Amino acid sequence: MSETAAKKQIQKLQRAIVDGLEDVKAQDIQVFNTEALSPLFERVIIASGTSNRQTKALAASVRDAVREAGFDKPRTEGEENGEWIIVDCGQAVVHVMQPNIRQYYRLEDIWGEKPVRIKQAGKAKVAQPSEAVAKPARQPRAVKAETEAVAVATKKARKTAAASQAAPPSSAKPAKAAKPEARKAPARQTASRAAGKTTGAARSAPVKVVKVGVAAKKPAASQAAAKKAPARKPKA
Repeated sequence: MSETAAKKQIQKLQRAIVDGLEDVKAQDIQVFNTEALSPLFERVIIASGTSNRQTKALAASVRDAVREAGFDKPRTEGEENGEWIIVDCGQAVVHVMQPNIRQYYRLEDIWGEKPVRIKQAGKAKVAQPSEAVAKPARQPRAVKAETEAVAVATKKARKTAAASQAAPPSSAKPAKAAKPEARKAPARQTASRAAGKTTGAARSAPVKVVKVGVAAKKPAASQAAAKKAPARKPKA
């Protein structure tokens, strides 16, 4: 096999492994070229799984993807435990590890001298509900303009309503507080107050003194004067 054909073969194997890992949502996939470090394999691929179940699913997905690409069936080690599973694909070795195991052994420091760029898979990604809301489908110009106009009008109406609620109109006068009703005095107190007012009015009013004796003596005095006065003689 020529060198060019060998490179294409390893690239095809690498692509199949990465596709198998992406199908099961592997985390932090890294590919390293190890041609200068080991004569046994040319690629080391490291990926993380969050649980034993996911690491086992990732190893099975890689195994199926490699076989579908036309390569020999890979050999696996560590599936019983699930914390660190090695998938030996011949020219490439895949390490599927849980995050704490990966951080402890740090295989990137051993095989990470020449990292390889990974191209995005050609498969169309299914949009998540949050992405669908964040990126709505394109609308025709007329519909889009009408939608924007409605949105602007709605915003103005909301601002007007908020302003009217926050500050009352200047012409409106504040309502007067209702005066508390006067307590009704008992009947006895009212009567006594009325009697007191009447007595005070009677005291303050001037009293007219009628002199009975003088009025009775006036006729007697007039009679005495009549007796003393001499009778006038008629003129001749």
